[in-house]
Amino acid sequence: MTRVMNDEIPFSYPVKVGHISANPVEVRVEASPEELTGLARLWRVNEVRSLKATLSIARWKKDGVRLKGHVDAAIVQSCVVTLEPVETEISEDFEQIFVPEGSKLARLMTGEQGEIVLDPDGPDIPEPFTGDSIDAGEAVAECVALAIDPYPRKQGIEFSAHIEDDEATSAKPSPFAVLKDWKKD
Repeated sequence: MTRVMNDEIPFSYPVKVGHISANPVEVRVEASPEELTGLARLWRVNEVRSLKATLSIARWKKDGVRLKGHVDAAIVQSCVVTLEPVETEISEDFEQIFVPEGSKLARLMTGEQGEIVLDPDGPDIPEPFTGDSIDAGEAVAECVALAIDPYPRKQGIEFSAHIEDDEATSAKPSPFAVLKDWKKD
């Protein structure tokens, strides 16, 4: 299978749906240095040092695809307190179901008033795809992106002073204090 890299999807591993059988096929993918650089830009982190995944790809129901796997990644971010580099290891299991666009299996369950019913602890709804292939690399990258800490801190670093705790701030009068003597005529 040919790997494709573009600006929107820096890590891509297309899989032809017609070649997938009911018996799972195990695939190992690893990001190239160019793909790692593209992912760092996409995720807005300092560096992506590695991204590897082991995938099990199999047919799901009649025309869907089940992608199960485990992903390992190493990234470097800036500490939100000190701006020093913070190295993070990500190790996640994931599962994604893909169904053809328009499939009955992709429809959302609705309640009596037409409200969408989702179980927060249940499985994700199937992801629709168009054409004859899915992008397993994009699913892997999405899994890692969701696991990235949005507020990384270097180990042992705590927020020591908050603006709310500052004595100078508490001594200032409220901007609304000038209105306390105001009377409407």
